[in-house]
Amino acid sequence: MTKTVPTLTLNDGHTIPQLGFGVFKVDPDETMRIVTDALEVGYRHIDTAAIYGNEVGVGDSIARSGIDREDLFITTKLWNDRQGTESVFDAFDESLEKLGLEYVDLYLIHWPTPAQDKYVESWKALEKIRETGRARSIGVSNFLEPHLQRLLAETDVVPAVDQIELHPAHQQPATTAFARRHGIQIEAWGPLGQGKYPLLDEHVVAIAAEAHRKTPAQVIIRWHLQTGNIVFPKSTRRERMIENFDVFDFELTRSEMSAITSLERVGRVGAHPNEVN
Repeated sequence: MTKTVPTLTLNDGHTIPQLGFGVFKVDPDETMRIVTDALEVGYRHIDTAAIYGNEVGVGDSIARSGIDREDLFITTKLWNDRQGTESVFDAFDESLEKLGLEYVDLYLIHWPTPAQDKYVESWKALEKIRETGRARSIGVSNFLEPHLQRLLAETDVVPAVDQIELHPAHQQPATTAFARRHGIQIEAWGPLGQGKYPLLDEHVVAIAAEAHRKTPAQVIIRWHLQTGNIVFPKSTRRERMIENFDVFDFELTRSEMSAITSLERVGRVGAHPNEVN
């Protein structure tokens, strides 16, 4: 499949594919097959994390793909129990080794874990990792506006991205507005609502899907893209990967975008960032 995925420019000058593939809850034993399918479909942006336990499988699929490393964008994340200066360096080394890579394109602090009060210290360690070139860009995940404000006040590098739970039923307007004001790109995890909210059954989504001869999932992914979010839906089925990737030949109208945006309900699928420690 030869479709060009649009890219966004990060605040450090690097570019990131706006559509990627996530491997959250992908069985480590199945990861190589699933990521290989995704790469064959056309995905070039893969998002993993240390806690997922599948970095080795991601690395194996990359090694066997024959795709030039420069054509891939690979993200992994620091888990909560490794926050703190020296443990960050060790955790990063372990992730690189498992991935079999000399560098990652993006390294994230997975959660702020405020009870530990180590995310500022950990961020300063990420700044040093970025200086070595082994992480081309650095960012955060699940950070709310107060966490971002503290990083900006106490450290030197503005995060390139903030990866947060974001879907039409939970759009986090305060966090996204603050991030965009400071040049921080938003990545959306759980972009389809993860089944908790029946977004695919919403009338306005169905109407748009019918109008464009697309599926409800394709309509919501398109909503993310036109909103300016970086999005990486996860699927273990090749046919669904193909469907999720086939979103570049139509455009939602302004009224369709507004109708989907109006589905905001203020409610999380995942845990509150202040409670993950």
